[in-house]
Amino acid sequence: MIGHHADDDHAQGNRGKGVKLSVVMPCYNERDTLRAIVEAVRASPCTPDEIIIVDDGSTDGTRAILDTQIAPLVQRVILHEANQGKGAALRTGIGAATGDIVIIQDADLEYDPNDYPVLVEPIRAGRADVVYGTRFGAGRSPGMFLRQRIANRVLTRLSNLFTGLRLTDMETCYKVFRREIVQGIRIEEDRFGFEPEITAKIARTGCRIHEVPIAYRGRSYAEGKKIGWKDGLRAILCIAKYSPPLHTSLRNRLISKLRAGSSRRPVADADDGPA
Repeated sequence: MIGHHADDDHAQGNRGKGVKLSVVMPCYNERDTLRAIVEAVRASPCTPDEIIIVDDGSTDGTRAILDTQIAPLVQRVILHEANQGKGAALRTGIGAATGDIVIIQDADLEYDPNDYPVLVEPIRAGRADVVYGTRFGAGRSPGMFLRQRIANRVLTRLSNLFTGLRLTDMETCYKVFRREIVQGIRIEEDRFGFEPEITAKIARTGCRIHEVPIAYRGRSYAEGKKIGWKDGLRAILCIAKYSPPLHTSLRNRLISKLRAGSSRRPVADADDGPA
């Protein structure tokens, strides 16, 4: 892989608040949206201090755009010489991150960086270690096709059964971590199996996990959506492979319900999961 660096002249971001924010953006054949999403990230109300783009072997001209337009705007561009998959790109990007908080951002326009403040706030406030942005929050339209909505619901509920969490959107792109937590997890999946894998492994750590509602505008396959039915099957295998033992998950769920009865709680918690 080859890395490029850019000076950070524009982002005072979170330094004044004592928190450094890193955005990790996996990218594959996104020439039509890349410039727009980078500009949106830079214009976010919660300006990142570090933007890391990992190009995963693009063949559509994305690399030329990275070289001529994007490299001066971000802190680092890393190139995979061959396409390996989203999980592989995230493994590279997360490993390179230096911020206190790490946000995962897709290189299309489905997710809105204006949601960064609400995503980061539970970690800044000390209420969470990991935050998921849910497309199914109260008053929010998920903005996705029916079959995708059904598949998401099924996979999320299956994941919850195995992990003991109470997530509403396990497959969301917007996952935010304390850096030491996510860098302490060995990412094995190279493709979209990253989502259930990281969820299962986070559940094992006993971290405090919150969900917050986010905006979402889904795109069609004609517009460049890449996930397919085979990835759904792989997600099921990943849920079974990486999750804690089922009896532990059921115990965590019972404890979570008991706590919910005595005090208001976040929608997802794995406080008592095994380390």
